[in-house]
Amino acid sequence: MGIAVAGVDVLSEKAAMMRESLQKSQTIADNVVTILGSFDHRLSALETAMRPTQVRTHSIRKAHENIDRTLKAAEVILAHFDQYRQAEAKILKGPHEDLENYLEAIENLRSNIQFFGSKKGFKSSDGIIVHANNLLAKAISNLEDEFKQLLSSYSKPVEPERLFDCLPNSMRPSSGSPGHEGDSGAKIPSNHHSESHNNNADAVVYTPPALIPPRFLPLLHDLAQQMVEAGHQQQLLKIYRDARSNVLEESLQKLGVEKLNKDDVQKLQWEILEAKIGNWIHFMRIAVKLLFAGERKVCDQIFEGFDSLSEQCFAEVTTSSVSMLLSFGEAIAKSKRSPEKLFVLLDMYEIMQELHSEIETLFKGKACSGIREAATGLTKRLAQTAQETFGDFEEAVEKDATKTAVTDGTVHPLTSYVINYVKFLFDYQSTLKQLFQEFEGGGDSSQLASVTVRIMQALQTNLDGKSKQYKDPALTHLFLMNNIHYIVRSVRRSEAKDLLGDDWVQRHRRIVQQHANQYKRNAWAKILQCLSIQGLTSSGGGSGAGGGDGATGSSSGASRAIVKDRFKAFNIMFEELHQKQSQWTVPDTELRESLRLAVAEVLLPAYRSFVKRFGPLVESGKNPQKYIKYTAEDLDRMLGEFFEGKNMNETKR
Repeated sequence: MGIAVAGVDVLSEKAAMMRESLQKSQTIADNVVTILGSFDHRLSALETAMRPTQVRTHSIRKAHENIDRTLKAAEVILAHFDQYRQAEAKILKGPHEDLENYLEAIENLRSNIQFFGSKKGFKSSDGIIVHANNLLAKAISNLEDEFKQLLSSYSKPVEPERLFDCLPNSMRPSSGSPGHEGDSGAKIPSNHHSESHNNNADAVVYTPPALIPPRFLPLLHDLAQQMVEAGHQQQLLKIYRDARSNVLEESLQKLGVEKLNKDDVQKLQWEILEAKIGNWIHFMRIAVKLLFAGERKVCDQIFEGFDSLSEQCFAEVTTSSVSMLLSFGEAIAKSKRSPEKLFVLLDMYEIMQELHSEIETLFKGKACSGIREAATGLTKRLAQTAQETFGDFEEAVEKDATKTAVTDGTVHPLTSYVINYVKFLFDYQSTLKQLFQEFEGGGDSSQLASVTVRIMQALQTNLDGKSKQYKDPALTHLFLMNNIHYIVRSVRRSEAKDLLGDDWVQRHRRIVQQHANQYKRNAWAKILQCLSIQGLTSSGGGSGAGGGDGATGSSSGASRAIVKDRFKAFNIMFEELHQKQSQWTVPDTELRESLRLAVAEVLLPAYRSFVKRFGPLVESGKNPQKYIKYTAEDLDRMLGEFFEGKNMNETKR
């Protein structure tokens, strides 16, 4: 029990101690609260005392920030001032010594103008801008002078030899050959038509010359760019045109290009005009494929990035040169038409067609539209004139009234001229198809065939008229036989055969044979009557009986006097035929031999039969050789002299 009481007391003491301790803690807490409350009052007082100092500190910091900003702005302005002074010094120094730095100075000057233009509040900005703009105008003026001087220095006419070196080998002229006045002693190849067709256009390489040294083109481009940015396009255009236009013209003149009008062309002899046309065709190729192509490259590089300006400059530089070239073509197209001009017109039409796509590409854009239209207009006029000349030729063939005498019945010059003309036409089949397509709405071979048939018919109509000039019907048919045979043979050996067809050839071969038969009938019918037995016998028949007066059984009833007259008449007529027809001509060897053979096959058997039957009547009398002057072999030999075209003296000998 005593232990339990003791335990309670201990707990009581501990509880009392705890209560006392808690009371002390409360007292301390109250004291702390009191102290803290006191601090709060003091801090509020301190904050109130510090506020003016904080305000002053913030203001000072803001002022420092403003000063920093102002200093930085001032530094930028000073830097632009410094940049402006440096640019000014370089510009005043001029572009000659260091053009690259000069261009850089202009860029810096533009940058300064833009900078000070944005500083509206800066009092000196207006004055600086005015001064800078004046300086920039002077700088651009100096650039114009530099561009002009540089472009002029390297703009020289291109010598013909240099242009010839840029041509494919097959088109280069032979050096040292005599040329026309104004060229450089080199002869342009004249076979322009065959050359343009025989060469594969894809395989022919043209290398335009560098009209300005390539190393200067970037510099010229930079100068041009500065002038454009300064708004000096018109000044730039004028400088470029003045420098390059004359150079192109002089290059063409050195080559031999002449500016001829219709009257000039009309005064020229045909041989001279034909040579000039051949040269013009080559000049067109050289101008378009070399000179104008080279100029286009120069324009594109100098005015890169300014397409419309490039096209305008190219148009103005080339207009005069193009006009000089096209004027000659126009003069030919408008000059008096004549058959021999057809082929040169076709040649000129061909070159314009050949160059069409390149002209369209080189002279692109609105600025060059006039040049494109002029080239297209010339092409159409050449085509139209060629078409009209074609029609003139057909009419001229039919109405040809030349008095050229063909006394020997040979092939008339008109025939050979027309046939050669037609042969040449077939060299231009593709070109003629284009013409037919343009003017007649089609372009197939049937049209060329139709035209050829009409020309052949016109020729035959004319030959029929010319054949009536002969008084001897035999010579009339010999003449027609010769000429139509020449036509048929020429057609068979040319492309015309495929176009006209076998029926046409066979029909005209029959016409040749008909004229040959008519010749034999008219030339030999009368002399063959001398060898006929009709009228020799008393009964008028072939083998009357009876004899007398030395007649043999085969010539019974025949009168020696009549037989002598027959032999005499035969001799006279044959000698006349020999003398006359030895002067006639059958130029074709095969036809000549076949005609002689056809005559011999009729004449010689009849003569042999007559001599065999009636010769004894004459041989038994006096001077038989006076009547039987020739053997069949003699006649055969003399027939071999027919159609040789011998003159009168040769025949008499």
